[in-house]
This record gives sequence, structure tokens and C-alpha cells, in this order.
Amino acid sequence: MSDAEWAAVRSLLPVPARLQGRGGQPEGYCHRQMLDAIRYLVAGGISWRAMPTDFPDWGRVYAFFRRWREHGLITEFHNRLRGRVREREGREAEPTAGLIDAQSVKASASVPTASSGYDGGKKVPGRKRHIVTDTLGLLLVVAVTAANVGDRDAAVPLLERLRSLHRGITRAGMACGSIARTGDRRRSTS
Repeated sequence: MSDAEWAAVRSLLPVPARLQGRGGQPEGYCHRQMLDAIRYLVAGGISWRAMPTDFPDWGRVYAFFRRWREHGLITEFHNRLRGRVREREGREAEPTAGLIDAQSVKASASVPTASSGYDGGKKVPGRKRHIVTDTLGLLLVVAVTAANVGDRDAAVPLLERLRSLHRGITRAGMACGSIARTGDRRRSTS
């Protein structure tokens, strides 16, 4: 992570309890080292145990990541970062519209058959990612299903989750041409 990137995200990170006067042990590594390690892991698609020795021990990095995930801090960090990007683009921090799309992804042989399917339209065996982004393309909600789950079938729970997480969303459009108001029953314009 460059110094400029660190300067941009540092203020968005949660403050450790010890620094807020709530007690606790000092952390063994700084957040920048941990974020660098996690970014390396995600960018390279490597396993936790394959973490190079330039970074803190993989067990410490994984424990840090797991603690942040369990306490919702990764989601909070992502939401703060998305809000800052939106404001920099001259938008409100919270979006009012979303775009729904899906992508079928071929699954490896190790993926259980119970969680994979066959997308007959795209001729892909595996899973499907259903996402909702704001109008800038920033991620709002993700769901992963078997590839044989239709886009319309996945849209209902996806929109319900979107509504619970982003109360300001009033419109959501789908790539297939349908528009839905999250307060009304979903209606197709096609």
C-alpha cells in the first residue's frame, strides 16, 4: 500500500479499543501491515498458509481478518470507503439507486454439487454471482447461488437485503430491462 493510499484509508479504519480508553492488549502489528497482507492474499488468490514471510505470520493475519469480519468491521470499512468515493464524485454518501446484474462462474471439481448448478443459457456449470451496485459501479450487495437459479428468482431476496442495508435506495434496475421500486411490488417494464 502506498503512502497516499494509506493516508486515504487510515481515518476510515476503526480505532482499537485500547486507544479509546476501553482497555485491552496492544496489537502486535499495525493495521497497515495487516491490510497489506490481506490485500496481497486477495490480489494473488493464495491461501492463508502461503503468506510470504515479508508479512506478519499467516495465523495472526487470519485472526485479525476473522475478528474484523465477525464484528462487522470489514463491512463498516467498505461502507465508509464507498461513501468517501461517492462524495469525491459529487454524490451523496448514501446511494438512492442500484443496478442488479449476475455472472455465471465455472466451479472447480472441489465445489459441492449441492451448491452448484448448470446455467443453460450461458452453458456454464457452477455458481452465479448476483450483485447490486450503485450508479458509480460501487458494490452494495452480493449473493452467490447455484448457476441454475434464475436472475428474477434471485432478485427478490437480493432486493430485500438491499432494502434492509440501504434504506435510501428507491430504485433498482436490472440488466434484463426491468425496473423495481423497493417500496412497491416488483414490476417488469419489459
